[in-house]
Amino acid sequence: MLTTVDLKRSLCSLFDVNEDAGGVQRVVMPLEYSGSSDRIVVRIRPFAGGYQIDENGEAAFYAALNGGDVDADAVTRWIEELEGTPVSIGDGEIISAIADEERLVAPYVFRVAEAAQQLHAIATVRTERQTSDFAEVIKQAVKQIATELKINFESDYNLPIAGGLRADAVLFAETPLIVIAATNSTRLLEAEVIHMQYRVEAKPGKVIAVAQSQQAVGKKQFERALYYTHKALVYDNSAFPALLASELSGSLQ
Repeated sequence: MLTTVDLKRSLCSLFDVNEDAGGVQRVVMPLEYSGSSDRIVVRIRPFAGGYQIDENGEAAFYAALNGGDVDADAVTRWIEELEGTPVSIGDGEIISAIADEERLVAPYVFRVAEAAQQLHAIATVRTERQTSDFAEVIKQAVKQIATELKINFESDYNLPIAGGLRADAVLFAETPLIVIAATNSTRLLEAEVIHMQYRVEAKPGKVIAVAQSQQAVGKKQFERALYYTHKALVYDNSAFPALLASELSGSLQ
């Protein structure tokens, strides 16, 4: 039977507490930032009047890394709602709380962690919606050209290579055209891996990575992808169908 002691021990084991330089306590929480496996880390910094509990600005950092917007109106409204609570957000988008008594440290650790999770989720939710919309735009553009040229295509296609990677769309010509909506740097990297895997396994296929903008995937990553895919390009509504038709010319089944 599960006892109270066992339960307490199990719950406590979920928290990883470390002592850093200067008496700073670093708590790795069991909570994660939405859409990632990055755990929330809260630091407790002693000073003459008590303790500062903060997340070192990591919520905003991870949100920006995932294409989020910490200056969005929804984030501004959320910050305004923090007024009157122990938690505030200051320079460097650092979320913090001040505990003037030791008994407040533990509950404030949770308040800061909760706020960090909220900031990340609010800043990235619009990006996730835009990402989904962009991928759908790419699929519809591929469908249109497939219909016009009367060739088979599939969306969300599981590729026949090691790793179980997926294409947003595939046009089944003699040399299949594999289209990846590079919605972020991770998805662009997947396009490169697919390209390399097709080369290693000697399978016919051209990988085209389509980004919404260079900023969405990172300029350096985009430039690298020019060499590690068949083509990497920024989406242009008027030019994209023509490019697909050109790539398919002479290789239709």
